[in-house]
Amino acid sequence: MHQHRDDTVWCPSKIEEQNITRISEFHLMGLSDDLQLQPILFGLFLSMYLVTLLGNLLIILTVSSDSHLHSPMYFFLSNLSLADVSFTSTTLPKMIVDIQTHNRAISYSGCLTQMSFFMLFGCLDSLLLTAMAYDRFVAICHPLHYQFIMNPRLCGLLVFLSVLISLFVSQLHNSVVLQLTYFKSVDISHFFCDPSQLLNLACSDTFTNNIVMYFVGAISGFLPISGIFFSYYKIVSSILRMPSPGGKYKAFSTCGSHLSVVCLFYGTGLGVYLSSAVSLSPRKGAVASIVYTVVTPMLNPFIYSLRNQDIKRAMWRLLRKTV
Repeated sequence: MHQHRDDTVWCPSKIEEQNITRISEFHLMGLSDDLQLQPILFGLFLSMYLVTLLGNLLIILTVSSDSHLHSPMYFFLSNLSLADVSFTSTTLPKMIVDIQTHNRAISYSGCLTQMSFFMLFGCLDSLLLTAMAYDRFVAICHPLHYQFIMNPRLCGLLVFLSVLISLFVSQLHNSVVLQLTYFKSVDISHFFCDPSQLLNLACSDTFTNNIVMYFVGAISGFLPISGIFFSYYKIVSSILRMPSPGGKYKAFSTCGSHLSVVCLFYGTGLGVYLSSAVSLSPRKGAVASIVYTVVTPMLNPFIYSLRNQDIKRAMWRLLRKTV
């Protein structure tokens, strides 16, 4: 039995603050209130989650078990797959359980934890895609020095720095939310504790919240995108100078998969994240965010394996070994 609750919490004055207890839980509104839709959503998201897990774990297993794939490009790809699995696992399992149990409550600490991991792995995804763009830039623009520049030490350092920056962004966001004591409502119009939604519900200076939001957006979005654009500007300039059409096609084909993932991830992620401050319909934002929280991590293994002959061959070798 659910107890009757008053969903709305007013923003208290300074005198009233002393007599009000802090919010102990939030309520995730999910994607739809339609009860007939719930079994369909449950089946759809459970299958998508399983496909995401299997696809990305298969990429990690293939890259680690095949010596032909022990190169910088595939080292970054296996780290991206690991980040994708973690990113999806912060939101989807909770959502699937909520649909099945019809219980949308999430504790204050649970909400903060989910938000921290969401920021951590979302930012990590973004920075790893930038490291992969730099790898392609060196491979195409400086092929003779590729092995020297992209040595294992630098690759490890790039991944380590990506994790470190992601931790900083996550903790920065957390430190701001921890300062928030009162919220206008306990209802979050999303299927997970979306950082921007939480900041919008806060009874505090929205200007400060928006400054933090756009600063985080700059570190995890604008700077990586600038790096990717610069890399691809150099790559395209270099490819256009190649004399043979065959060489141009080969160079472009090595970047195709990465470019597809970049457009899918950034196009939807940044659009939803940065527009949420002025969005009139949070539910529409929640539906749109499925693309970067669920669909992109699920499609990544397919985009990389279907367009990449080395991965295909390595998967067949792995399959023959197991059979």
